[in-house]
Amino acid sequence: MSKFKKKKSGDLPAISTASLPDIVFMLLFFFMVATVMRDSTLMVTNTLPAADQVQKLDKKDRIMYIYAGKPSSRYVDKYGSGARIQLNDKFATVEEVGAFILAERASKRQELQNVLTTALKVDGETKMGLVSDIKQELRKVNALKINYTTRIGGYQQNMN
Repeated sequence: MSKFKKKKSGDLPAISTASLPDIVFMLLFFFMVATVMRDSTLMVTNTLPAADQVQKLDKKDRIMYIYAGKPSSRYVDKYGSGARIQLNDKFATVEEVGAFILAERASKRQELQNVLTTALKVDGETKMGLVSDIKQELRKVNALKINYTTRIGGYQQNMN
């Protein structure tokens, strides 16, 4: 008779869960770092016009966005079907554009205030009169650096 007996049942040992919290926190930190938060919810239809000579803007923290277009389907009942201006997460009038630009400038660091770019994301179906009115308001507050946001393509795509 021997002192040591072999285990004859084929039971598997229990899985160690000691490293499970480490894995969970690693995944949590990964998604916190990799996730990009959306600045504002788009409330207007925004099918950008096509352009063949496009340049990408480098620094996103130096850009102020102004959206223009017809209200999306869930806002048509309240705001109508005419072209509207969206500043951050609310609809605005042309007269409010200047105050928006001044408020955005004030919220930025001092060294960025002189190099801010105003990006106009205007729907392809929006009338140029609204864009001209926005540009006039931008001139009043000395926001002369303007970018028209487009999608890559040929100008022939805009004729449809």
